[in-house]
Amino acid sequence: MTDYNDLKLRASSSPHIRAKDDTRSAMLDVMIALLPALAFAVFNFGLRALTLTAVSVAGAVAFEALYRLIMKKHQTVGDLSAAVTGMLVAFICPVTAPYWMILIGDFFAIVIVKQLYGGLGQNFVNPALAARAFLFSWATQMSTWAAPGTQAALFGAVDVTTQATPMSYLSTNSLADLQAVYGLDDMFVGTIGGSLGEVSAVCLLLGFLYLLGRKVISWHIPVSFVGTVALLTFLFPRGNDPLTWMLYNVLGGGLLLGAIFMATDYVTSPISRRNRIIYGVGCGLITVFIRYFGSYSEGVCYSILCMNLCVWLLDKYLKPRRFGAARKPLFRRKEAEEK
Repeated sequence: MTDYNDLKLRASSSPHIRAKDDTRSAMLDVMIALLPALAFAVFNFGLRALTLTAVSVAGAVAFEALYRLIMKKHQTVGDLSAAVTGMLVAFICPVTAPYWMILIGDFFAIVIVKQLYGGLGQNFVNPALAARAFLFSWATQMSTWAAPGTQAALFGAVDVTTQATPMSYLSTNSLADLQAVYGLDDMFVGTIGGSLGEVSAVCLLLGFLYLLGRKVISWHIPVSFVGTVALLTFLFPRGNDPLTWMLYNVLGGGLLLGAIFMATDYVTSPISRRNRIIYGVGCGLITVFIRYFGSYSEGVCYSILCMNLCVWLLDKYLKPRRFGAARKPLFRRKEAEEK
């Protein structure tokens, strides 16, 4: 029989959820999901891909720890969010990028974009993508692509054979030239040039399935993002075979890496399922627009950053209707008569 006089009840604000999952476990799952792409990057570009990633992770963690120490705030490096950012900063750079430049990207992502706005949960854009946009201040280093199978030197000057990426061919509508260099099997497996972590579609899809199985992310943003790019490039193939043009656009560039690991960031993506689909469609539209009409051959980074800035608008004006509540108009009309 329960003794209600000695029963202790703990009152707290909603939501009343008790679960073993926390930020650390979610970030650990993301890191595990990135491991197949990292392993293939080492196979494709040599051990420098591993050392570049290790330096980036160490730099991101160190910058967060030092900032929190200097500002006399409690340490948050244990949640592994800085480690994930460090991996992603390395993944969106070419393997030929110098170590000092990677560390600058880590500093910008962790200190400028994340910590100066309050830390995890307060940044309004994805830190790794903001770092990529900033690192294009060194355009030459960020657009020097090692050929697949190149074993880049671990230290010192990096002297490798360079090769154009698939997106370079697609931006000039040179599908026939691209097919002569890379087949669809190369695009799917990843034996192509590009950023360290974006080349292997099959490895990224394995990570996607793992995150879905662990329920770390939902399908709404990746599927709507990639689906929009696939639909638009199929309907407007720029004079090429629609299916082939679409497949090269989906498998090329950073589309899968961005859709699976960047656009799904908890902090910078919408809350409701409907808004996630709208968000993903918006990312896809902007990506294709930049690829077709911009001077830059890739549009994934800037499309996600643009939609990050629209998340507050989606969450504010497109809230799910509460059960039993009347639907409110999007914009309130002024009263016809003053009270």
